Amino acid sequence: MIRATLAAGVAVLTLGAGVAQAAPHRNEAVYKAVEANKPWALDLLKEIVNIDSGTGDVEGGRKVAAVLAGRLKALGAEVRTEPAEAPNLPDNLVAVFKGTGKAKILIIAHLDTVFGPGTVAGRPFSISSDKRAHGPGVGDEKAGDVNAVTALKILHDLGFNKYGTVTLLIDDSEERGSPGATKLIKALSRENDVEFNMEPGDAPDAITVWRKGSSTVEIHVKGRAAHAGMAPQEGRNAAMEMIHQIDSLEGAFPHSGDGTTVNLTLVKAGDRNNIIPADAVATLNVRYRKLSDFDAVIAKVEADARTAVIPDTTVTVVREAAFPPLTQNPQIDALAARAQSIYAEIGKTVALSGNGGASESALAMSEGTPALDGLGYVGGDFHTDHEWIDLNSVTPRLYLFTRLLMETSVAPSLKTPAH
Repeated sequence: MIRATLAAGVAVLTLGAGVAQAAPHRNEAVYKAVEANKPWALDLLKEIVNIDSGTGDVEGGRKVAAVLAGRLKALGAEVRTEPAEAPNLPDNLVAVFKGTGKAKILIIAHLDTVFGPGTVAGRPFSISSDKRAHGPGVGDEKAGDVNAVTALKILHDLGFNKYGTVTLLIDDSEERGSPGATKLIKALSRENDVEFNMEPGDAPDAITVWRKGSSTVEIHVKGRAAHAGMAPQEGRNAAMEMIHQIDSLEGAFPHSGDGTTVNLTLVKAGDRNNIIPADAVATLNVRYRKLSDFDAVIAKVEADARTAVIPDTTVTVVREAAFPPLTQNPQIDALAARAQSIYAEIGKTVALSGNGGASESALAMSEGTPALDGLGYVGGDFHTDHEWIDLNSVTPRLYLFTRLLMETSVAPSLKTPAH
């Protein structure tokens, strides 16, 4: 397995710093292939955006996977499905390309969106006058699926196979923290030298070098039901106690920003309007840069749970981890520098960014596999009904990813053992 040292990789990327150098030239064969394949990519994007595949939509997920599997098989990939690791999810899709080299590259994308069945009927794929494509999951992350498959098509068409293997995983459940694929992601990460993630690029044009971790915290309150008109005093109002619990958190942690954030996302109490509610549950979405930051949130929530205000109510806290943080490090920096050098070939500059949107890259990095994220098309307003991608980013982003696969095939980055 080829593993060039990080020092050597950085040296190559920074060779001649401070010395006048010729401007990098674009790879004309790749650029022409990118331009020729852009209509193919947009047709594929339209096809899969117009299939509802919200997390847990098993039939919709199968349909998207079938479309992608057909394209990948036509390119010579060995395609298989891997069973979901949690119930009520479609299978994961894995495609493996075998080459003549030694480098092992893992690409991860996901087929699920946050939109439920019937969304496509109301707002299918469309292109607006400002050169933006719209539709459910168009950026997060169906454009990423398309960018990966189209880049692999270009390598196939050009006869490029200097890698050992390129493995594309289409994850079934990323939007819920990949409960259906976590073990698979970790196993594939251990087998590969590097991981590239197809989440969208941040506007105006950035790749992602850090991400927050994401966890769900549920607060459960148990009270006692009673008739709300005849004997409310006999009840113990779980909803009121939940209000106290939530109020005690207000101000303890920010709701936005680059650090830890805690946001209330779901609340439920009672079933009828004439009964004092006996049960209440609230869900907190917690994002954090370090695991110790999450521990601080849990400590506060659990401390509040021990001091219920409404007598005879009990409060319990349930945590559900999703993705750990992706922390920027020298390995990621080296991959990012390679990407910036490739972008310079077409006279463009790509910025380095981070955000609160978690992804599978953190799982790859937890196994010691260097990861670079945000390699889909540029977009914004994700998880909303006006989500978009910038169609002007298709050509440069497709060139970037195709060339990144080529360069990494001959010089993967240093991989360190997982701790």
